[in-house]
Amino acid sequence: MRKHYTHEGLVEEQLAPEPIGQFTRWFHEADDAGVVEPNAMVLSTADAEGRPSSRTVLLKGYDARGFVFFTNYGSRKGSELAANPHAALLFPWIALARQVIVQGPVEKVGRDETAAYFRTRPHGSQLGAWASEQSSPVSGREVLEQRYAELERRYPEGEGVPVPPFWGGYRVVPESVEFWQGRENRLHDRLRYLADPAAPAGWRVERLCP
Repeated sequence: MRKHYTHEGLVEEQLAPEPIGQFTRWFHEADDAGVVEPNAMVLSTADAEGRPSSRTVLLKGYDARGFVFFTNYGSRKGSELAANPHAALLFPWIALARQVIVQGPVEKVGRDETAAYFRTRPHGSQLGAWASEQSSPVSGREVLEQRYAELERRYPEGEGVPVPPFWGGYRVVPESVEFWQGRENRLHDRLRYLADPAAPAGWRVERLCP
């Protein structure tokens, strides 16, 4: 199986001065092109021994401070981030032959920010956060459904659901952000921003061999 890329290239002169501006351009272009869930990203973490794991999560916000997602602190990714607070994000916009790769340290977002986001979630998703002990073994789906039904009786639709103390947000603080554009003959364009306080706008850009 082989796909020949014929997309327009990416050159240094076209880049935004900093990676968040460039990410915003590409994010909107992915959305306009009909990419399904352009905010879906592969999150890679590693445990204290350096053994990696990956999963797809949803980006729920980003700005100059970094890229935010929410999860159960007791999940595998939460446990790994507690032991090794660094991560990589990959946005696989395959329809456009594009990838964005973000790497950097990870910090928890404040509880006020977590609560503000939690209140925007559908009622069922709020209950689901309480019902699931994420990444823990469970004897069967009926156990999850029973937990959910009990929570549904306790917090019917329209009644406020408290934010679980074991659930919240993380922010990946970018130290490097690579923009990858597929090109003909596998001579892809790879332009990477690296945090550099001495550089204009606080970032320098380098081109990588494909």
